[in-house]
Amino acid sequence: MAPTLTFIGTLHTPWGTIAECPRNGRQPDPAPACTVKVLPEYVEGLRGLEGMSHLILVYWLDQATKPKLTFTPPFDSEPRGVFSSRAPFRPNPIGLSVVAFDGFDGPDTLKVRFLDCVDGTRLLDIKPYLRTTDSEPAATMGWLDPHATRNANTKL
Repeated sequence: MAPTLTFIGTLHTPWGTIAECPRNGRQPDPAPACTVKVLPEYVEGLRGLEGMSHLILVYWLDQATKPKLTFTPPFDSEPRGVFSSRAPFRPNPIGLSVVAFDGFDGPDTLKVRFLDCVDGTRLLDIKPYLRTTDSEPAATMGWLDPHATRNANTKL
């Protein structure tokens, strides 16, 4: 049986096309204000978000291009696997962003910053960002770390 996805709302950003989207939600600086419009039947699920500073948004990248398992990032000279990147052309076009939550703009609209998706992107889920669970201070970034020593023997 194929999984069923339920869209719970829509993300609104300043970007109308994939080409206009920043490479990640931390660009440009300062991050523009964006909104999350939640469908009426899911508004009750927003109860308790008051006072949270950050949220995790999960969304469907419906304009993503055909999946690529390997590609050369625009800021790198080596081919990389899609699973070692945050590239949008994935087998399942699911996006995820940790956003700053700036409060409500009415009962069904969240004000957020640090999104990197096209205006009108459909929302799958909202989760609270918990620094005690979601932060890994000792995490390393492999090839993405500009200070990492690169080992040519790690290629597939």
